Amino acid sequence: MTTIDFYFNAPDRLQVACRLAGKAHAQRKRLLIYAPQADTAQGIDRLLWTWPATGFVPHCFAHDALAQETPVLIASDALIPEAGELLLNLDERCPPHFERFERLLEVVGQDDDARREGRERYRYYRDRGYPIRNHDLTAREKTGGE
Repeated sequence: MTTIDFYFNAPDRLQVACRLAGKAHAQRKRLLIYAPQADTAQGIDRLLWTWPATGFVPHCFAHDALAQETPVLIASDALIPEAGELLLNLDERCPPHFERFERLLEVVGQDDDARREGRERYRYYRDRGYPIRNHDLTAREKTGGE
């Protein structure tokens, strides 16, 4: 069964997504970033080219010819590739076919709409019995942890 990690109170969702992508890459895990809104998909793509400043997270869009060899993919439509290790959701709704993945990473921003949408997704997963782990990013910022 898919394990779900919620990262709450993200000051910048795309920056948190980049950190999670970098961590997945360092652990040699394949990650699919689900970003169906064009501006979000383009934003995460641009940010991954420049983050971190001293490193590189190899990535491309899921429909790219290099997708099979690339550890981090960005999907901007519901045609999510086959099952994998990690799925990172940057949509306000639950991603399609998330149950095909070992882990789902949900990043929730700090504004009221993001919190409301995050709570709806949380309830959806919880009511279906998915194991959920919570990570409060506000507490981590204060302590300097990740």
